[in-house]
Amino acid sequence: MASLIHNQTFRILEGDLSGIYRVILAEVPAGCTIVALIEKFTDPECVSARTLEDIAGKKKAASPLCGKLLWLKTDALAQLAQQSTLHIIDLERENFMDSLTDLERYEKRKKIMASFLHFDSLRASIRSHGSIGRLVTNAVTEHGISRTLVYKCWSLLCRYGFSEESLRSRLDRCGAPGKVRNCSPTGRRKPGRKTNAQRLARHTGQPDAQLQPGMSAEWRQLIMMADRKIRAPKPRFPKRFRDIIAEGFTKHFREVDGTHTPVPVKFGEYPNADQVRRVLEVEIPELQRLLDTTTKGHFQRSMRGMKARSWKGVSGPGHTWQIDSTIADIYLRSSINRAWIIGRPILYIMVDVWSTAIMGFYVCLRGPSWEMAKTAIFSSLASSELLGDLWGYPSWQTLYPFPGLPSVLLCDRGEYLSLAAKETAFSSFDRISYAPPYRPDLKGLVEVLHRITKDHQYWYPGAIDARRAEYELRKFDSSKAIFTVAEYAALLHNIFTTYNLTADRTKRLDTHMISAGVVPSPAGLWRWGHEAGIGTLRHRPPSELIQLLLPQSEAKVTREGVNFDRLAYSMDDAALCQWTEKARNFGGWTIPIHHFPGSVSRIWTPNMAGAGLLELKLTDQANAAPTQTYEEVLEAFAHGSLRLPETRHNRLVLQMEYDQRSKKLTKGAQQQTAKAIEQHKGPSPSLLEARKLETFVAEQPASMLKVPEHQGEADDESDAYFEMMKSVLHAKGR
Repeated sequence: MASLIHNQTFRILEGDLSGIYRVILAEVPAGCTIVALIEKFTDPECVSARTLEDIAGKKKAASPLCGKLLWLKTDALAQLAQQSTLHIIDLERENFMDSLTDLERYEKRKKIMASFLHFDSLRASIRSHGSIGRLVTNAVTEHGISRTLVYKCWSLLCRYGFSEESLRSRLDRCGAPGKVRNCSPTGRRKPGRKTNAQRLARHTGQPDAQLQPGMSAEWRQLIMMADRKIRAPKPRFPKRFRDIIAEGFTKHFREVDGTHTPVPVKFGEYPNADQVRRVLEVEIPELQRLLDTTTKGHFQRSMRGMKARSWKGVSGPGHTWQIDSTIADIYLRSSINRAWIIGRPILYIMVDVWSTAIMGFYVCLRGPSWEMAKTAIFSSLASSELLGDLWGYPSWQTLYPFPGLPSVLLCDRGEYLSLAAKETAFSSFDRISYAPPYRPDLKGLVEVLHRITKDHQYWYPGAIDARRAEYELRKFDSSKAIFTVAEYAALLHNIFTTYNLTADRTKRLDTHMISAGVVPSPAGLWRWGHEAGIGTLRHRPPSELIQLLLPQSEAKVTREGVNFDRLAYSMDDAALCQWTEKARNFGGWTIPIHHFPGSVSRIWTPNMAGAGLLELKLTDQANAAPTQTYEEVLEAFAHGSLRLPETRHNRLVLQMEYDQRSKKLTKGAQQQTAKAIEQHKGPSPSLLEARKLETFVAEQPASMLKVPEHQGEADDESDAYFEMMKSVLHAKGR
């Protein structure tokens, strides 16, 4: 065995020396080792007796002082080690918290025991005097303290080791505040300050009447059993206190009309509210008390501890996306007529979990549904030029490389359970999952982005102040709305572009990222992840994305062109000419098409004569503008149908009025014609002559055709008139 050293602890298992020791000095030249006995192995019967005394409620005795110096021969200890009776051990002290009083005592004890902790001073005193008496005397004289305190501190050094940490107090084990003090009628009296009645009785010499008993072990058990019967979430303490007293301390009942009615409890037979509150605070851990005040779901959402980061288990950028929809806190106006307020839109946001970058978004007026969610995915994968053309605003690409389809998609439960979602997942994603109901905390990243969006757009007219917790202080003045759907999409594009380029992600940078000069932003993390080779990119041709993600419908091919939702579309003149010729001569037919709900500007249909898709654009003669959404167009048509009965009524009234005028005009003409035929006696010109006469009369000034006032009879006048006209026409014909 190697030589024992100062402050080392060992254990002897058998013999008269059985126990645990600490080495004070190892004097190798003298062949002896000076040790102090820390703990003597006692008889098990004595231990059992002591345990029974503790159970009986008596105060537990303090640990006995140790530190008496024992001079043991080094050879004897070596022999015990060879017999495996002596073992070197380590003693670890229990951890605890120091109060302010503990710290004051600790600083004082360090000053007192400074010479004992100095190895040379301790060794010199023991070798010179054979004990620590001289050091004790010097400490008492220098600091003006009792010898008992010095020996107590010496005992602590021998028991826990020769370091300053061993001098810490353990006031937490001496009945200090927070410790249980069970009281019983035959045992310990109620601790604490006496009541005013008791203090007055003591001054007047009257018997000390204890009105409210102290807390006993029996009451403590009754309180805890009654409290466990109250279902969580627990009510407020006043109600909880009444339930505990009614359940655990109501012992007398009275039969009234065949029903056992509890008799009111008597004063002094139950604990008061402070005592019950104290028992609950001591017996129930603080975290469990918090759990008892709320539901499990609310605790998991808002109070649970953070176990990991949102990107835990995500290999890199592009691997996992989250999608979520919300009702935007802003009112919009119709692009057809800005006087119309169309309400609050539905906003979809697509975010990459690893880089926290926003992949894309989509604004619509209906949903949530998987159809709109697919459109949001398409908006994240479509080119910036196409999106800008569809929405009608300039679009910029902020993520390099351009995003591709992710491997994992996390969505909402309602969208996940749809059959269309499963069909899309089988063909596009390795895995699609959803968060449990009422657990938005499991999609916390995208929920935070929704909140950021609402905070950024609050300053624009028509928005709602979502930051106010008070419902009555939120602003809902929809008349201040100014944006259309396309303009709001442009606003969101600016907000999300700013976020991708400027959001602070400094805490995400590790040493390798810092050395590589990574820009601490979502776009910077996205780019570095792909450059480092941990990103996920899966390319799909634009035609496949359109067929996979955009809503599908049918359009009608007629001799006038292609009609979809009462809107006219056209494409290459040659191909469209062939379609219209066939439709005119052999009848129209339907074709499958895909459309982007956010814009009526174009539709796509499979190219049956080749590969890919044919793009059909809205004609200039269509009944809508390219920047309008299908929802707005349908709303306009629906709004127009509201006035259809009134329009039909006005049309009928006008038609009937002009029918009456036409009948009146016809009747007058018939009467005048009949009268003229009856009065006419002379010859009639031919049709050609009558037409030429009518044309000639229409071309002459009215003054030249004035008939003289005094003429003969009507027949003579007519004959003379026609003869004159014939001569005129005959002369003109020359």
